Amino acid sequence: MTTRTLNATTQSVWRAPQLSLRFWPVFLRNLLVWRKLAIPSLVGNIAEPLMWLVAFGYGMGALVGQVNMPGVGGDVKVPYILFLASGSICMSAMQAASFEALYSAFSRMHVQKTWDGIMNAPVTLDDVVLAEMLWAAFKSLFTVTAILGVMLVLGISYSPKLLVAWPVLLGVGITFSCIALIFNALAKGYDFFTYYFTLFLTPMMFLSGIFFPLDQLPQVVRTISQWLPLTNAVELVRPLFMDQWPTHPLRHFLVLTGYAVGGFWIALALTRRRFRG
Repeated sequence: MTTRTLNATTQSVWRAPQLSLRFWPVFLRNLLVWRKLAIPSLVGNIAEPLMWLVAFGYGMGALVGQVNMPGVGGDVKVPYILFLASGSICMSAMQAASFEALYSAFSRMHVQKTWDGIMNAPVTLDDVVLAEMLWAAFKSLFTVTAILGVMLVLGISYSPKLLVAWPVLLGVGITFSCIALIFNALAKGYDFFTYYFTLFLTPMMFLSGIFFPLDQLPQVVRTISQWLPLTNAVELVRPLFMDQWPTHPLRHFLVLTGYAVGGFWIALALTRRRFRG
């Protein structure tokens, strides 16, 4: 056993990430592969959120009318479709990043053994995981950009502050790709991801103020909701659709950053342990 192998074996899986610019070729590799199926992939990613938007935004919106929202100068009334669109685009970023960091990353890691082939080159596992995380986040950005374009065509919002929403949504993709990679490291098969979507993502969709204001929830549930990553994403993005600035941007940013940093660290440690075994 060489000294390098011995050190890799004895080092703790929870050590600090050892990252380098060698993640970039791995990122480009995923991009080049995706380009062959870019159009079907985008259609699949934007079809479901647009159906939610049309069915609930126009259908239920005709019944609900307007929603009271806290604004800078007090409560303001906004059309329900604007309320829904500003939340559902965060949901789209969450889902697109999660699907890529789960199903696609698991295929490359476990089924196709692509990660093993990459690491035959001078690329470490840490760099591979970083590349997968960033790729999932950027793929979610492609999705939300397409959805934003459709929303502009529909005339839902023309706020110039939507330019700020674009990098915020990239941060949302980073956060949820980091969380999803934890479950990718734990999974033995594709069926395992059902638990993540059923027990984590789906409840969070209904507790994060996407479909109705949070003040409709009981106080205990509302307190828990305020610490969910999707809630903080919505609180950052929704005011931008309303041509306003978020009231507590630093708090929401720190919560998302905490989930992203903690999620990536845990995902990397679990992935190291999986490859060590």
